[in-house]
Amino acid sequence: MTSFMLTDTTAGKISGQLTRLRHQMGAPAVGMVLTLVVVCDERDQYDSVRSATEAAREHPSRILVVINRESDEANRLDAELRVGESTPGEVVVLRLYGELTAHADSVVSPLLLPDTPVVAWWPGDAPAVPSKDPIGMLAQRRITDAKTVPDGIKVLAGRAKGYAPGDTDLAWARLTPWRSLLAAAFDQPVDKVKKGFVDAAAGHASAPLLAAWLSERLGAPVKVADSAGPGLTAVRLTLDGGEIAVTRTDARLATLARPGQPDRHVALARRHTSELLAEELRRLDSDEIYEAALKRLARTYRG
Repeated sequence: MTSFMLTDTTAGKISGQLTRLRHQMGAPAVGMVLTLVVVCDERDQYDSVRSATEAAREHPSRILVVINRESDEANRLDAELRVGESTPGEVVVLRLYGELTAHADSVVSPLLLPDTPVVAWWPGDAPAVPSKDPIGMLAQRRITDAKTVPDGIKVLAGRAKGYAPGDTDLAWARLTPWRSLLAAAFDQPVDKVKKGFVDAAAGHASAPLLAAWLSERLGAPVKVADSAGPGLTAVRLTLDGGEIAVTRTDARLATLARPGQPDRHVALARRHTSELLAEELRRLDSDEIYEAALKRLARTYRG
């Protein structure tokens, strides 16, 4: 890995130094497929950069990490450049001071890779309407994470009002294995679903999203019930002739039960943030299924 520090610098100097570092390593930027802009606090930057660089192994990227520091300091931009950090991409950590914190988009814009998609990711606190945020307006895909905020369910319900194509949340990505398994449970004809329950730890942001998706797809009421956790622990769907249930008692395996069939153990492991992020980077168009689930959640939210 080659790294370089620039203090009290400009976007133009950063771009020029990136080009020089790339030439030194003999690795041009043409192999990168997108720009990932990560907006985070200083305390979250280590984990966020690690997740982004791991995701970039599948999606070679220029990763721009935006960290807003004390606003009462003089205007200043510091940058840390890393090339070849176990990925084919680049990492640029940008620390903004003073009034520059209110104009992060003007710093980021000149550093975007030309003619490639832009994805914005907020690992922690995120704007209420990501598509209206200055950084979000630069991106085709905007990723938030309701799990990292105190009342993620309330945040998701509020975000439905300002939803724009390209918005998504890692609370939705965490449901992909559950949704795939539940969809497979209906591969064979079954009776009509009358009602259902999603069991999860109290306040788990993914649970009402899963319940909303199931309600939307099955045309039946599906409610959230608190469990001891951790995370999602079960989905129980009542049929005219029995019950379909997926129960998970550890972080790796679940049991699928269907009427008239033997119980089956299936893999249902919790995934790291880097895996969730990599999944979201595979899809840069709008997700209408997420949109429908999010808006149904908002309609039924009673917080």
